[in-house]
Amino acid sequence: MIQARNISITIDRDVKTIVENFSFTVPDGAKVALIGEEGNGKSTILKWLYDPALVEGYATVTGTASVSGTKGYLSQELPESERTLSVYEYLTAHCRENGFSPKTLSRAMKDVRLPYDLAYSDQRMGTLSGGERVKLGLATLLINDCDVLLLDEPSNDLDLDTLLWLEDFLRAVKKTVLYISHDEVLLSRTAEAVIHLEMVRRKMIPRATMANIPYDEYMRRREATFSHQAQIAQFEQKAFREKKERYLAIYNAVDHAQATLTRQDPSTGRLLKKKMHTVTSIGRRLEKEEAELTEAPEAEWAILPKWLGGEVKNGRTVLEYGPAKLSLGNRVLSGNVFLRISGSERVCIVGRNGCGKTTLLKKLVPEIEKRGYNTFYMPQTYSDLLPMDDLPVEFLMPNGDKDSITEARIFLGSMKYTTDEMSHPIRALSGGQQAKLLLLKAILDRADVLVLDEPTRNLSPLSAPAVRTLLREFHGAILMVTHDRKLIREAATRVLKLTEAGLLPFDASTL
Repeated sequence: MIQARNISITIDRDVKTIVENFSFTVPDGAKVALIGEEGNGKSTILKWLYDPALVEGYATVTGTASVSGTKGYLSQELPESERTLSVYEYLTAHCRENGFSPKTLSRAMKDVRLPYDLAYSDQRMGTLSGGERVKLGLATLLINDCDVLLLDEPSNDLDLDTLLWLEDFLRAVKKTVLYISHDEVLLSRTAEAVIHLEMVRRKMIPRATMANIPYDEYMRRREATFSHQAQIAQFEQKAFREKKERYLAIYNAVDHAQATLTRQDPSTGRLLKKKMHTVTSIGRRLEKEEAELTEAPEAEWAILPKWLGGEVKNGRTVLEYGPAKLSLGNRVLSGNVFLRISGSERVCIVGRNGCGKTTLLKKLVPEIEKRGYNTFYMPQTYSDLLPMDDLPVEFLMPNGDKDSITEARIFLGSMKYTTDEMSHPIRALSGGQQAKLLLLKAILDRADVLVLDEPTRNLSPLSAPAVRTLLREFHGAILMVTHDRKLIREAATRVLKLTEAGLLPFDASTL
C-alpha cells in the first residue's frame, strides 16, 4: 500500500508549484496509472516515493508518504553510467546479494520471458533492445521480491510483441503497481485506477484527481462531465446576457431621462431618482448572480495548430526504393526491402526492436528529397536535430526577423507553451514539449513529406489524440515508425512489418 498525504511539488528553477496539497492512497495489489501532460510532476512523484534524494536539485517536495513493504523503482531511461555494464554486472549491482540465487534468478528470468543464460552474459546493457532493458529492470524488482513497483514509462521503446507481454505482466503480477505510461491501449487494458495531474488556467493552477475506476471509464466520465458542465455554462451565460441587456436598456433609458430633465419638473425628477435607485439595486443583484454562474470547464487539453501547407497530389510518386539489402555495418538486417509511396499515403512501419526500422528511415529520407519534396525528418533522439542550448523561437525561426519571431511566439502560445517555457533553452523542456516543437517546425516549414520516428513516444495520453488528429489532417505523405497502436489504427493508411525477408503487409486489426 502507498499512502501520501498533503503532497506539494515546487520546481526550483521557476519556483513554480505543479502539485499542491494532494493526498492519495494506492491499495495493496492495485494497478494505478499516473497520467498528465508533460512536466506536471508524474516522474517526480515516483522518484520521491522511492528515494527523496532523487529529486534534490530540481524540485522541492513537501508532505508525507508511507509505503508498505519493499519498494522497487524502474527509471524511464537507463543511466549513462550503466550503459557500459554487462548484463551480469547490472543484475548484481541492482539485486540484493542474499536474493541473487540461481533458483530466484531462473524464476525471475522466466517471468519476464528472457533466456536464463542472458543473466550471465557479458553483453553491454547499452546494446540491448529497449524491450530487453525493460524486462531486465523488472527482473531485478522480482529478484528483490519488491512488494511495490514504481514504474516510470516501462512501455517506452517497446515493440508491439513486448507491449502485449507487458500488458500480461501488469495484469498478472501480484504486486502493488504505480506506473506512468503514454500508451493509451496499455492504460485501457491494465489501469484499475487513475491519478491525474493537471495544470489549468494557462498552466498556473495545479489540480490533482484520484479516481478509483479504470482508465477508460475515467476518461469517459471526465469527457461527459465537462460536456454537461459546458452545456449548463453556455445556457446560463446566454440567459444572463439577455437579462443584462434588458437591465442595461432600462438603466440607459432612466439615465437619459435624468440627463434631459429640466428643473421645472421636480416631481418627475424625484420619481426618476427613485427608479434609478431601484435599477441600481437590480444591477448589484446581477453582479452577485454573475459570480454564481456555472463556470466553463477548466481542462488541460492539448492543442496543435493547423497545417500551413504540405500537399502531394494523388498519383505522384513520393518514394520508390529497392529492392535492396538493408545492412548495419557488416550485419544484414533485411535481404529484400522494397517500398513505393505515392500521393498522400500515410505509411507505418512496425517490427521488433533492433530489426532496422530507424536505419531504414534514415536511408529513405535522401531518396525522398531527391524527388524535390520539402521533407521533414523527426528523429527518435531529439537532440540529433534540436539545438539544445537555443530558445524554442530561435529554432523555429533562425533568421530572427521581427515578424517571424512574432509568428513563432503565436504558434507556441497556441500549443500552450508558457512565457517561461519560451524563454528557457530547449534542453530544459520536457520530452513531450520537445516533440511538439519538432512538429511545429514541420508546420512552419510547410513540409510536403513527413518522416517520423516514434513521433508520440514522449507524448502524454492527453496530447497524443491531438497529434493523431494533426497527422490525419496532413495532405502530404507520411512515412513513420511507431508502436503507438492508436496512432497506427487512426492515422495509417498502410502498415508494413520489417522482417529479415523485407517489408511485408501487416494487419493492424490484430493489435
